[in-house]
Amino acid sequence: MELITSKTKMIRKQIITRGFISFLVLCLVFFLPARTLKYWEGWVYIGIIFVCAAWTITYFLKYDPDLLERRMRIKEKEKEQKHIIRIASLLFLPTFIIPGFDHFYKWSEIPGLLIIAGEILVLAGYLIVIRVFRENSYTSRIIEVNPGQKVISSGPYAVVRHPMYSGTMLMYGFTPLALGSWWAFIGSGMIFILIIFRIITEERFLSDNLEGYKEYLQKTRYRLIPGIW
Repeated sequence: MELITSKTKMIRKQIITRGFISFLVLCLVFFLPARTLKYWEGWVYIGIIFVCAAWTITYFLKYDPDLLERRMRIKEKEKEQKHIIRIASLLFLPTFIIPGFDHFYKWSEIPGLLIIAGEILVLAGYLIVIRVFRENSYTSRIIEVNPGQKVISSGPYAVVRHPMYSGTMLMYGFTPLALGSWWAFIGSGMIFILIIFRIITEERFLSDNLEGYKEYLQKTRYRLIPGIW
């Protein structure tokens, strides 16, 4: 019990540190280009992300701290994935920086109700990701196979093979709309392409290293969107 408590405290400390840094980074990339703190779209977006994150951390620290520990691993082992992550990191910047400049220079005119719809879809994407976490304790940030890991084919995994990516694409796909910028869709669109490449290479890795995954590919037909792909 003492070991578990010590481990939980260590995870909590790391998460709080990363969360504080993430908050500062988001504030900088949103409000510095916007040259104002009166950018409600940015504040609502930050609120959604951090309220959901706080609930997720609280819940899994209590019920599944091992999942949080796996989610904090960021160093990819596969060469292809390292390249994808590097490129994706560069594309995330314009997706989050452009909206602030857009707000300042008034490049986009998006109705408030449409922006709110975007915020709701971002929230929906995050909730899908949380649902995936509850279904699959082995959901890692990097592509790997852990000792004792089994193929999960229940819950959202019975609908698509990569439900976490479905939620992630919903989140980042509508981030530009939630932040009130048409131009930011350029960056998020490129992220979609990278996620597709990541999925293809991930399936190849799991087929070679996770027992039963080839059979799962035959059972669950679609990767991201039911009836489409």
